[in-house]
Amino acid sequence: MKIMFLGDVMGRAGRAAIAAHLPRLRTEWRLDFVVVNGENATSGMGLSGDHAQALLNAGADVITLGDHAFDQKDMLAFIEKEPRIIRPINFSKAAPGVGARVFNAPGGRKVLVAQVLGQVFMKRPFDDPFSALDGILRQYPMGGQIQASLVDIHCEATSEKMATGHFCDGRASIVVGTHTHVPTSDAMILSGGTAYMTDAGMCGDYNSVIGMDKVEPLRRFITGMPKARFTPAAEEATLSGLYVETDDRTGKATRIEMVRQGGRLTQAGPI
Repeated sequence: MKIMFLGDVMGRAGRAAIAAHLPRLRTEWRLDFVVVNGENATSGMGLSGDHAQALLNAGADVITLGDHAFDQKDMLAFIEKEPRIIRPINFSKAAPGVGARVFNAPGGRKVLVAQVLGQVFMKRPFDDPFSALDGILRQYPMGGQIQASLVDIHCEATSEKMATGHFCDGRASIVVGTHTHVPTSDAMILSGGTAYMTDAGMCGDYNSVIGMDKVEPLRRFITGMPKARFTPAAEEATLSGLYVETDDRTGKATRIEMVRQGGRLTQAGPI
């Protein structure tokens, strides 16, 4: 199966990059399944129902969220009626929606998508991500009733993301990190057959401070004093993420490539 994961969509520029590139990539790369992290797509903080629908219309099969899952209040209701949106599995027992679900892919194949929040350096404590993942991966083992599985590990610490990758090695087809908005260069297939990358990066304007217009973050770093709200940078965005091919029989990854399209980080990809 040919699967693409795209990192945190950042504001209007990120949404424009998805709309501009994803329909073409689905055709040119013959993609079977696309997952997009959309938790910063609305003004850099959360995801509205309208913007979620735009990402789905552009070609996303599933949208994952993160620690800003419900910053846009209409998502509290929208996620209940849109099964293609996944919030973190360990966000809160009272949160609407679900943190893992099996989706249909072409040819009658099934794909498990799960998302989990890390604990290290996050603003508030979340439930244990490892036990949360263990339960869902035991329920849907690779080579069983699903043909592929993807885990979005949304957290700050690279060590925690790497630990999650090794914890899931041989149990998930893909483990990919989100949240920092900075793409890493460690795309690899682990020894048990799991495709892994510490952070997919963002779909946003890289002439910025992690997607935000540079002026206010620089002022705060230099003076220690806030003056204005952060606003997403608005120049041409780069679509960043991960492309993985998997074996339908075993669920293991057979190929992995970083994705960079448009903007400042463009690179070629598989055809």
